[in-house]
Amino acid sequence: MAEEKIKSMNFEQALAELEKIVSSLEQGNVALEQSIETYERGEALKKHCQELLKAAEDRVEKIRLNADGSPTGTEPLDQE
Repeated sequence: MAEEKIKSMNFEQALAELEKIVSSLEQGNVALEQSIETYERGEALKKHCQELLKAAEDRVEKIRLNADGSPTGTEPLDQE
């Protein structure tokens, strides 16, 4: 259930929750068992953010220009 909720979050929501988790863990005011659960949720949020960033990078395209500088189409970013 918790993983499904994470997967439904957009990048900004997941990052905001991850920042809260990091802050609470850095303060050290959480019991050990709760710290472990919180850390595991943070790892899941981090993974979700990485997946969303990768998907966004895959969608980024750069514009190809012809000799006079006019756009001729697009190609994937970092194509070599």
